[in-house]
Amino acid sequence: MQDFDRITWNPNQMNGQPCIRGMRLTVRRVVEAAALYPDRDELLRNYPELEPDDIQQALAYAAANLEDRAAFNDVA
Repeated sequence: MQDFDRITWNPNQMNGQPCIRGMRLTVRRVVEAAALYPDRDELLRNYPELEPDDIQQALAYAAANLEDRAAFNDVA
């Protein structure tokens, strides 16, 4: 299990969502930004408060917390 030392939780901040280093920047927002800006340099220009390790940990945290689900259609 990876140590997510850059991911923080505070029930009084951002509705308790996981954030980056105590900032008001959620893991979800960082993952969305990574999809929007596939060029990491561009992402870092648009989010200067982030560090490369923040992005890596946000993506790893999101992947580690996904639930693999299979949807089956009932076929009669």
